[in-house]
Amino acid sequence: MVLRRLLFTLLNNAQVVEKLSESRPVRRAAQLTVFAVTRARIAGRDAAERLLRSHTLRRIQQEAAAGGPKDAGEEVLRRFRRLGRTFADELREGVRDATGERACSRS
Repeated sequence: MVLRRLLFTLLNNAQVVEKLSESRPVRRAAQLTVFAVTRARIAGRDAAERLLRSHTLRRIQQEAAAGGPKDAGEEVLRRFRRLGRTFADELREGVRDATGERACSRS
C-alpha cells in the first residue's frame, strides 16, 4: 500500500517524469514500441490487401449474394463445406507462395 502510494506520487511529479523520459532505457522502449506498432500496421494493411484480392472472398461474396437454402441443417452443412473448401484453397495458396518465395530467395 505504501509502495503503491509512493510510486503514484513519483510518477505524478513532472520533474521525475521528465528525467525518466530523457533516460536511454525509456527512449529505447518508446522507439521499440513505435517500431512494433508500425510493423503491425503494415502487416495488417498487407493482409487486408491480400484478402481483398483473394478468390475465396469473392466466392463467399457471390454465395452470399446468390442466397442459400432455407433449411437450418442444410445451411450448417453448406457452411462447413465452404469452410473446408476455403481452408484447402488458402492452404494451397500458402504452400504455393512459400515455395515461390523459396525459389526466389535461392536465385
